[in-house]
Amino acid sequence: MKKSGVIAIDGPAGSGKSTVAKEVAHRLGFLYIDTGAMYRALTLKAINKGMDFSDNEALVELSKNTDIELKESGDSLKVYLDKKDVSHKIRSMEVTTKVKLLASLKDVRENMVKLQRKLGSLSSGAVLEGRDIGTVVFPNAAYKFYLDASFQTRVERRFRELKEKGFSISPEEIEADVRNRDASDMTRKVAPLKKAEDAKVIDTTNMTVEEVAGKILEIVKKWHTSFLALF
Repeated sequence: MKKSGVIAIDGPAGSGKSTVAKEVAHRLGFLYIDTGAMYRALTLKAINKGMDFSDNEALVELSKNTDIELKESGDSLKVYLDKKDVSHKIRSMEVTTKVKLLASLKDVRENMVKLQRKLGSLSSGAVLEGRDIGTVVFPNAAYKFYLDASFQTRVERRFRELKEKGFSISPEEIEADVRNRDASDMTRKVAPLKKAEDAKVIDTTNMTVEEVAGKILEIVKKWHTSFLALF
């Protein structure tokens, strides 16, 4: 199978994959695709419409008729849901709690994966992060990485992230949420979180974003010539 011009970064919540992926994409001049934000946007739409999250058929239909766009804006990524900027709203705890209900649905994931592949294939180079990028979305990605960190470190990162964004939440709530998300992500029947066999594992517990991004770029640049030949 021909390798695609994609760098895939997977890992659990709080492993640092979003921030690292943005940094890697910035340094390479690649498109950054936050797949988790796409599921969050769809979840926000379902919440706003007052939908029943046990109505799988309606949720699948919603995923077929929703426009989600990712646009770079300076150092940040803007998420547009049906042409409206929802970058901040998709980070609420209500969305965080319910997103796993949509992400576990096979047909919803299939629709979202089609969109993710389209975004990745149309770019001249892309960095995608999520939980099934290297295993499902782009199994032929040129480079695959799996980021992880200690449970406590991941909880602390999530707490700081949400506090900085103005959300009122306790450390105990974050700990319970991360634990629940881990269980849901790793045990779901459709595209569970797991390391691709050919992925490079990086423990980010005691590393800065710059250090992790630098390590990824160091590995990529070892095969720099062949990687550029993909484009």
